[in-house]
Amino acid sequence: MTDPRMAGDLFAALHALPPGAGVVFRHQHLPRAERHALFLRVRRLAKARRLRVSVAGDLPGAGAHNRPRALTHAAHDRRQAVAAARAGARHLFVSPVFPTRSHPGHAALGVTRALSVARSLPAQAVALGGMTPRRFLRLRHLGFAAWAAIDALAPRSSSAGRDPQVIDAVPSRP
Repeated sequence: MTDPRMAGDLFAALHALPPGAGVVFRHQHLPRAERHALFLRVRRLAKARRLRVSVAGDLPGAGAHNRPRALTHAAHDRRQAVAAARAGARHLFVSPVFPTRSHPGHAALGVTRALSVARSLPAQAVALGGMTPRRFLRLRHLGFAAWAAIDALAPRSSSAGRDPQVIDAVPSRP
């Protein structure tokens, strides 16, 4: 999931993703015309890199995220997961599995609760929240089909005190 904190590092992060990975384009904070222009740039790069793109919100031109009949939905509990499955979601972002810097103060589900949500539905479960390649190796064997990351794949800034750069991506492998 793209995030406004990425600024110029957004495209570097997209270049770091493996082919077949997915990107949920957000940036709802931007005025519509500016958001659409940025989305077109992201979509062009995604196509060239063979990345899948979904849009959170109302921009045309890609798969939808968290909307009726969307291919991807977020679920922070079983109730949301059931609603997403009923809406036809193919991929379910179960989050936050672990504590995450992008949502400080929000309680993590933990592995046991996240698995309870993930295993009970027909959608492919995508682990999100505090994820790293090493954590996904553990979760993959427990039933998660993929993972999403904030910070794990984004370029790092050497500037002390700067907000972490953010991207949520869905690699097909760790």
